[in-house]
Amino acid sequence: MSIQYPNGKRYRTKQEINKPSASIAYGGRGMSFEADIDESNQFYLMKEKAVIHKKPTPIQIVQVDYPKRSAAVIKEAYFKQASTTDYNGVYKGRYIDFEAKETKNKTSFPLQNIHSHQVDHMRTVVQQHGICFLLIRFFYTKEVYLLDATMLISFYDNQKERKSIKKADIETYGHIVHTGYQPFVDYLRTVDELYIK
Repeated sequence: MSIQYPNGKRYRTKQEINKPSASIAYGGRGMSFEADIDESNQFYLMKEKAVIHKKPTPIQIVQVDYPKRSAAVIKEAYFKQASTTDYNGVYKGRYIDFEAKETKNKTSFPLQNIHSHQVDHMRTVVQQHGICFLLIRFFYTKEVYLLDATMLISFYDNQKERKSIKKADIETYGHIVHTGYQPFVDYLRTVDELYIK
């Protein structure tokens, strides 16, 4: 029998939680960070503080197998277009838009983790006076920083000089984000300090 928490998440035993994974799936890097942000967004929504959601990735489904009527399996799909940033929504009457990335690099954040179409999207959000930023979590220290989009764009545009942002620069130009239990990643506290007057 499957037991679920009131929020719909399935209960996992200690054995399931501590079970080592059989292989490393690099495609899922950063998913735990995104899961923490998703939980934080659910907390904000429940407390009627903000409405912020993860944007779905636009895909075109090409082939689906139906072994049973209730168990359709997507066999082939393609990205319809390049997606923009991970999250968007409304907070205190302001449009908010951001990307979330996690890095295992201890001394810098590689700019190859950000794509040009994402930077172009951030430029347009900034031009329209929206709140736009990058959340970066350093995997080993679990530190989370908010880097304003204008700062990220500046670093991105100067890649001829350096292909990454030094952690020291993130500490200087970015802003530490409080992490805890509820919410896991309290980025709106930092947004209040920076953008909401």
